[in-house]
Amino acid sequence: MPTTTQLVISGRSKPGVMAEVAQVLGKAKVNIMAFSAPEVTGTGKLRLLVADLEGARVALRGAKIKFAEETALLLSLENKPGALTEVADLLTKGRINIKCGYCTPSREGKRAIVVLTVSNTPKALTILQDQSLDEF
Repeated sequence: MPTTTQLVISGRSKPGVMAEVAQVLGKAKVNIMAFSAPEVTGTGKLRLLVADLEGARVALRGAKIKFAEETALLLSLENKPGALTEVADLLTKGRINIKCGYCTPSREGKRAIVVLTVSNTPKALTILQDQSLDEF
């Protein structure tokens, strides 16, 4: 079951933060594959999945943009109502908290790529081993 490393940039929610990060990664030729930037007041977290993790690390450090890394689960689910229910129910029964989640439909639209960070990744991997997980 695939996992990936997600970059997390914490900071004050203000105009230009996303533009700066996108510009730094764009100049470094690092493709942003997915991101989550929830609406917040005060301090927020921008989460990113990138095509070139090491390139992103180098570019962000070079621009003095502080970031952390966290492990995220990648799931490929049918793009239909209720598809997330089974996964969420399994994690609930395993007493695993979903800390963060976002998704995007696949190119053809029949699947949804779901990104989750959870309270216990090793246990979640065991519980979800029969679910459709995919490389992103």
